[in-house]
Amino acid sequence: VQLQASGGGLVQAGGSLRLSCAASGRTFSGVGWFRQAPGKEREFVATINWNGGRTYYADSVKGRFTISRDNAKNTVYLQMNSLKPEDTAVYYCASARTIATDRRASEYDYWGQGTLVTVSS
Repeated sequence: VQLQASGGGLVQAGGSLRLSCAASGRTFSGVGWFRQAPGKEREFVATINWNGGRTYYADSVKGRFTISRDNAKNTVYLQMNSLKPEDTAVYYCASARTIATDRRASEYDYWGQGTLVTVSS
């Protein structure tokens, strides 16, 4: 299983970015996005189940971020709107052991390489 995250970059506060996570080797599993800011622990951001019918968000991004997936393209997206400087981090996508959503990093066994998002004030 391989995951390739992309779409990060530099954006001003209030702006938007869309991250993509292209997966190969395992199509129908839950996928999560996590992030790690400098000097901080990795934290959960959002997760989606195998068919996109269920999603779950961290309170800090609820209402601003939207996770979605296109199984025909084996790709999961994270649309990030109204970005804040505190959203600055390396964002990682991960493939879950099951088809369900889960906010626990321990339930994900394959991880992408990460993509850097920097939000300037």
